[in-house]
Amino acid sequence: MRLKSYFAATVEDAVAQARREMGDEALLVNSRKAPPEARHLGEYEVVIAAAQSTSQAAPARVEPAPAAVSVRPERWDRLAQEVADLRRQIERTAATLSQSAALSENAPRQTREWADAIAELIASEVPADLAAEIVEAARRRTVPEPAAGVRAPGRVPPPVDPGRLRAALAAEISSRIEADATLGRPGASRRVVALVGPPGAGKTTTLVKLAATCGLSARRPAQILSVDTARIAAADQLRVCAGILGIGFQLLDTIGALSQALEEHRHKDLILIDTPGLGPKDLDHGLGLAQLLATHPEVDTHLVLTVTMKTADLTRAVERFAIFRPRKLLFTRLDETEAFGSILNQAARTSMPVSFLAAGQQIPEDLEPASRERIVDLLIGRQATAARTAA
Repeated sequence: MRLKSYFAATVEDAVAQARREMGDEALLVNSRKAPPEARHLGEYEVVIAAAQSTSQAAPARVEPAPAAVSVRPERWDRLAQEVADLRRQIERTAATLSQSAALSENAPRQTREWADAIAELIASEVPADLAAEIVEAARRRTVPEPAAGVRAPGRVPPPVDPGRLRAALAAEISSRIEADATLGRPGASRRVVALVGPPGAGKTTTLVKLAATCGLSARRPAQILSVDTARIAAADQLRVCAGILGIGFQLLDTIGALSQALEEHRHKDLILIDTPGLGPKDLDHGLGLAQLLATHPEVDTHLVLTVTMKTADLTRAVERFAIFRPRKLLFTRLDETEAFGSILNQAARTSMPVSFLAAGQQIPEDLEPASRERIVDLLIGRQATAARTAA
């Protein structure tokens, strides 16, 4: 199954565009006002599902759009995307310059290679103090400290081999994060997973990916439970996707109904719980749900966050959702940025393992189990390429 978002001035325009590209079997599963950061692409965001990719057959279905239909030219979409990318690049550069004081503190002891490593981490939106701390610890892994009184003040260590630099940075970053892509609590008789997080984090789509990957593919009975009654479109999306996957779905309108459903489906091997997105002003509405999840020790709660959020906003979100007692972090929208420092920042700060990484709406292809190696590669992949080239 394939999911894809379309942006247009009206929902009808988006559906028409999708059916020209994906075929007549394209099915509307969700529509909403486009978020502010994507408003330049169109007034509405519409999520379309198709049973399988029809990219090869699409050219046969392409028809000229009627003159009366308002369709945004592709060149404007590309231009808008380029402007957005340029703005993000400028913001990262400004952050690097504003935090350059962290480099000067250790500058007498750093070679160019180590200074470049700090700059690379800062460019990935790792805070300057944490970047300097990581690089200094990595430096100590490759350059042993001389005996007391031997090192002259201000002495700069010799250049380090690129391969050793990569290995030291990878080892130091790995030591500060954990990854755990298992679902369910250890020792529990069944796997019960709840996804919580702020609005727009991608909980519903991620839940469907988990159902396809860990339920359908494993040929084990699964059930989707949703307590998100505020977004009817989200419930419709889940119902349609569950039908395509051939697994159960149930929309629950009260916390008590959720407790009863957990008991009714106790024979299911995997139960996935979708929850409403809760903003800073909505947490009071989530207290009952948080209390219920806390009374079921078998529930494995994952906090879903987007890597595109600012560090301060992510930190506040983690603090708000502490009432749910999440055990793992799950990051989405990896395809929308080239800066992945937020994964390291929150994983190191909270000591919670990262469970999965999501990068798009393809089901289930755009979901991967998290690993230390993958996170390291996201953070210093460009350095790794440079090291392999120089070796």
